[in-house]
Formats: sequence, structure tokens, C-alpha cells
Amino acid sequence: MIACSAQQAGKTYGGNIVFENICFEIHEKDRVGLTGRNGSGKTTLFKLLAGAEVPDTGKIHWKKGCEIGYLAQIPDYPASMKAIDVLKTAFAYLLEMEKTMKKMEQEMANETVPDQLNKLIGEYGELQDQFALNNGYEMDSQIDRISNGLNISSLLNKDFSSLSGGEKTKVCLAHMLLKSPNLLLLDEPTNHLDIKAVEWLADFIKNYEGTVVLISHDRYFLDETVSRILDLEDGEITPYQTNYSGFVKEKEERLLREFQQYEEQQKKIKKMKEAIKRLREWANQCTPPNAGLHKRASSMEKALQRMEKLDRPVLNRKKMNMDLESSERSGKDVVLMKEVSKSFGSKHLFQNVSMHIQFRDRTSIVGDNGTGKSTLAKMILGELEPDAGEIRKGSSLKIGYLSQHVFSRADDQSVIDTFREGLTITEGEARHILAGFLFYGHTVFRKVSQLSGGERMRLRLAQLMHRDINFLILDEPTNHLDIESREVLEEALEEFNGTILAVSHDRYFINRIFSKIYWIDQKELHYYEGNYDWARKKMEEKRKEEIVVPAVKKAKIEAVFPKKNNKWLAPEELEYAIEQIEISLIKLEMVLEKEMDLEKLQIAYQEKEELEKQREELYGKLDAIL
Repeated sequence: MIACSAQQAGKTYGGNIVFENICFEIHEKDRVGLTGRNGSGKTTLFKLLAGAEVPDTGKIHWKKGCEIGYLAQIPDYPASMKAIDVLKTAFAYLLEMEKTMKKMEQEMANETVPDQLNKLIGEYGELQDQFALNNGYEMDSQIDRISNGLNISSLLNKDFSSLSGGEKTKVCLAHMLLKSPNLLLLDEPTNHLDIKAVEWLADFIKNYEGTVVLISHDRYFLDETVSRILDLEDGEITPYQTNYSGFVKEKEERLLREFQQYEEQQKKIKKMKEAIKRLREWANQCTPPNAGLHKRASSMEKALQRMEKLDRPVLNRKKMNMDLESSERSGKDVVLMKEVSKSFGSKHLFQNVSMHIQFRDRTSIVGDNGTGKSTLAKMILGELEPDAGEIRKGSSLKIGYLSQHVFSRADDQSVIDTFREGLTITEGEARHILAGFLFYGHTVFRKVSQLSGGERMRLRLAQLMHRDINFLILDEPTNHLDIESREVLEEALEEFNGTILAVSHDRYFINRIFSKIYWIDQKELHYYEGNYDWARKKMEEKRKEEIVVPAVKKAKIEAVFPKKNNKWLAPEELEYAIEQIEISLIKLEMVLEKEMDLEKLQIAYQEKEELEKQREELYGKLDAIL
């Protein structure tokens, strides 16, 4: 069944046509990715699908009774409202029902007339059934599940008005997920989320009961979540029945086919024009002029005019022009970090961590938000000092740093003046270079404060390309960049002849560029030689062991049957070993009660059986001695 559709829809802003005559259908339970270059009209189309705006031409249709969830902007809430209260508004009708039930409970407690009491009990029972049927008793567990998944539990008791823009966005995303609309429209939902939260959101979308349409520059996330692509380009929309990777391949094949068809048609048109010209020349050379030849030429000309001309497909669109070159090479050892610890007040980020980066290494630091990834990068830069341990940097290092908070001190400067800082180039040369980073015409005189996050990233990349560097430190370099700009950056980094260290949540980016991963988890730094997928697999294996066996490992060591001079342990030593096993079994029972993963449960049961077997053998030895 169709959840939503567009028929000949068009939208114009200020005389500029965003798109026109677009048609598509979105079916129930579809997982659709809306792709297109920045400025192609994706957000405009989302507003039409959400009903926030109406098309200038054509129509948008929705299934009758369709509830739509779309976060266009952060709503205003009363200053005293906590984040948890914002989430609870998703259950407004259930909260009102709960309030009515409490009122009825009070009335039943005070009612003394039997008939009236029976009537109240009946009404209360019906309301209670309706409350349970709508999962009213699961409100708190749903809030906990989504808050934990998006990693916003620490924000719930804070005033919503005091939160940062990113924190408010995450709370509003959680609020929308809790509402569970029939049609869920997500515009860049992974912004401000760490890898763990992004992976949780991907699983949530895959299991979502309704229909999901999303815009995202996270290619890994698109591959995980969508099975259809709607590609918006040049005011037209093209559907693809595949995920993002399949779409890229199919689109390239389609463009090549269309270009071939275009070239064949152009050859045909050229031949027809030449034939028309020859026929007219032959007709005019006759004495008198040959009317039959003129008629044939006119007929062919009309056929040419009636022919539906194919547009020339655009194979190479304007992209950033980026070419990173390293200066003279650095020493073999670039960074050596030994037993480093860092805290901010009572918050301990990490303790006794070590890191070794060598020349031409491609190293990435990953981990949840707040674990200290950017702090590690800043300590390497020398902007922060470690509380303990040592950080040594190699010889001949020339560092280029790209931060997600770049140009925070240059808001009042123009784009061109900011770019020329430290460079001895003319204004004309600077404008030519900036054009390669998509800053055209008057845009080079805009204030840095007026630039979007993506534009600031492009400006900083333009600077780095013309700096003398051999060690790149990148802090979330793909944030705010569209997919094409990310691909240009990746190609430039692949060609860079120096060393790269990056902090990133972009799994596609990490997989493509980096072969060494440092993962911050539980205040420790774990090293894996391989890409992100390999590191993630190893981290999952490690976590499985830590969840199931921490208490068991100790028991195994202490509960084996060692011998002293070929004699069994003394009774008090056997009793101590039994006691340790009992403690471990209690801890293991707690794990079994909470664990939901089948594989982990199987491991835990095996450990439990092994411990119980050891306990029985120890009791047997103790009985034999006593």
C-alpha cells in the first residue's frame, strides 16, 4: 500500500525552479534514502512530504490518517522544562489517560454508594485496558531504551533551554522516535551522534514498524538502513531499487548508457541535417528547381523537429579541486605517547594509555562521545598537557590541523582575507584557488561568521592545501561535507605522502583511509591493526568476554585443584576455594538474569555448569578429608 506519493510536483523559490514535474511513490514500510548534491532541493522536498509547505504545481498525497514525524527546527519549550519532560510529551494522550485514572482511583477510594462504586470500577477497568493496550505501562522503559541508545541519559534531568544546539537536536530526535509516526522523515539524523549511537539508530530504523525516508551524508549508515534510493538531480528524481553502494554503481552505468544514447542521437541528427542540406542543394541545381527534392528535404526537417531531443548527461560536475602535497618528510617516529593520563576535575578520561605513530601511518581514534578523542589530539598538538605520562613528537614535523570548530576567532574576517593569512599570494591568485573549493564571485567577500559548517571545512581545506605540512591531524573532517566533497577529500588523503591522524565518527571514511585504529573504551586505549570493521569485530569479542566471564575467570584460577608436594589442599583451603566459586556463581546468576543475547547466554550457561562441576569435586575432596 502506498504511504505517500508525488504527482507532477514542482517548487519554485524567488523565480528559481528547485524541481518540477517530479513523480514517485513511497510504500508502507519502505526504507528510502533521498540523495542529491547540496542545494538540489532535498530539504525542500522533505518539507512538502511533511506537509510543512505545499507544492506550487502538482500534488503530494498521503495515506488516510498518516501521522508524519519531521524535525524541521528545534521547538521552543518553557525555560523550566527538563529534557525528560520534553520526551514525555511524546506520550501526551497516555499521560492524560494516566491522570484520569489517578483521579478515578481517588474517587473510588472516597465512594461509599455500591452502585456508583461498581460503575466507577467498570469505567476504570475499561480505561486501564485501553492504557495497557497502548503500551502505557511501558512509557518509562521506552524512554530508557531510546535515551540509552542515543546516549542522552545524562541530559534528561537538565533544563532543555540550557542544552547546546547538538544536545537539543538529539533530545528532539529521541522525542520523535518515541512518537512512532507512520511516516518518519529524518534529515541528517546522524549529526551530533557518536558511532555507538549511530549503530543503535541504524538497528532501530531497520526494525521500525512504519515507513522511513532519510537524508544522510553518512554512506555507511545509508548502506545499513535503506533499500531504495530517490536521487534528486537537476530538478528531476530518479528511483533506484538498491542501497547506497548499489545506487552509485547503477547511476554510473545509467549515465554512461544515456551518454552513449545521446552521442548516437547526435550522430543521427548530424546525418539528417547533412541529408537535408544535400537535398536542397541538389534541388536548387536542377533547372527548373526540383520540387520533389525540396519536399523530401522539408519532410525530413519536420521529422527532425518532431524528434525528442535527449539532454546531454553531465558526467563531470563541479567538485572541490584538492591536491594535498607533503613537504620534506618527517622522522620515522612521529608521535610516541607513554602511560598518559588525563582528567578534568573529577572526570577521568583515560589512564596510562600509550600510542605510537610512525611516518606515513594512517591512524584513526574512535570511541563514544566524551571519551577523550579530541583531547588526545589536542595533547599531541600541545594545546593540552597530560596529567601524567609522556608525549614525544618526532623531528622535522610540520603539522596541519583541521578542527570541527575551525575559525572560531576569525568570524569578522572575510573568506579571502582568512585564506590569505600566512600566504604571499595576490588577490587574483587567491580567488582562483578558492574557486576550486566552490567559493565563486562575491562569496569570497562574505564574513566567516556567515559560512555554514561545510563552507568552513572547505575553506580550511583550501588553507591546508597551500601550507607546508607533513603531518595532518583531522578532527571530524567530514562533518558538514556533502558526499561528493567527502569523496574528493578521501582521494586527496589517499595521495598525501605524509602522516595522518584523524578523530572521526564516519565509518565509511575510516574504512577507506585508515589501517590503524585506536579505540577508547572504559578509560583504556585499545590498538587494532586493520580498518574500522576489523576493530569493531575485535572490540565486540572483547566485550563479550568482559560481560560474561569477569567473575568466572577469577574463580577458575582459584578453584582449580592444585597440589602441594603431591598432596591435596588442606580443608580450610578447600573451603576457601568453594567460597570463591559460590561468589562467582552468584555474580554469574546476575549476568544470566540481565543478558538478552543468545550467544552470550550460551557462554554463561557453559561457565555456570563448569563452576558447579568444580564445586561438586571440591565438596567430594572435602568430605573425604573430614
